Amino acid sequence: MPVATIRSAAWPAPAKINRFLHIVGRRADGYHELETLFQFLDRCDLLDFEVDRSGEVQRSGGLPGLAAGDDLAVRAARALQRATGSPAGCTVRVAKRLPAGGGLGAGSSDAATTLVALNHLWGTGLGVAALADIGLALGADVPVFVHGHAAWATGVGERVTPVAPDEPWVVVVDPGVNVSTAAVFGAEKLTRNTPRIRIPRLDTGSLGNDCEPVVRERYPAVAQAMDWLGGFARPRLTGTGGCVFATFPERAGADEVVARLPRQWRGFVARARNTSPLLGRLQEAQECRR
Repeated sequence: MPVATIRSAAWPAPAKINRFLHIVGRRADGYHELETLFQFLDRCDLLDFEVDRSGEVQRSGGLPGLAAGDDLAVRAARALQRATGSPAGCTVRVAKRLPAGGGLGAGSSDAATTLVALNHLWGTGLGVAALADIGLALGADVPVFVHGHAAWATGVGERVTPVAPDEPWVVVVDPGVNVSTAAVFGAEKLTRNTPRIRIPRLDTGSLGNDCEPVVRERYPAVAQAMDWLGGFARPRLTGTGGCVFATFPERAGADEVVARLPRQWRGFVARARNTSPLLGRLQEAQECRR
């Protein structure tokens, strides 16, 4: 007999931006010590889950050419199974709207949404801290997506303190470059000794991204996109990725920039948010269950 399934749709996996990113040291294990300010965008991948009792985790959709076993959403589901001993299974359907390798945290966000959604749907009952710990083994950015609040982050990005910076309109330009995080962090020219900031700063206008010089040098298309966007506002690199962004106080100004975007690039306008839309979707699911 076929296994009965229950479908739960439209779980958002939002993009993130780093309003700044400083590398303040390097640990003995080779990982870098960071200081950064994470903020969400209301642009999201969308994940649907078909939950069953098969004990198998399968995937539908996702990035072409990416094996299911390498997909962070699938890996997150299997990690939750191992951590909880859940006999449940699922099919994860990923509708991609965020570019891979763009520095927007797309894979990490998919993983976090999978952990949060399946913890609810499978009834595994873990708290946020436990889910974040599982997520950290999948990627340094996953915990901030699990917590769901804009955050001042230190360590490798896993130590997060909720903050509430301004929520501007954001223009994101994607020059279509998949940047290797490992290559950027392994570059000899990367600055690794930026002085620490003792008090979390929300006025990020004077702060930059230590990865930017390396990415600009190695990926000329990213440098070109930054130079073009710099004709309208201060351009910034998010994370180590290929996407660049600038902030605007009003949507009209942001829309005008995207309307002038050169044809060889993609771009979009989004609103920066201090609360992830994932938390709203979880609350909605919890209320439906009552």
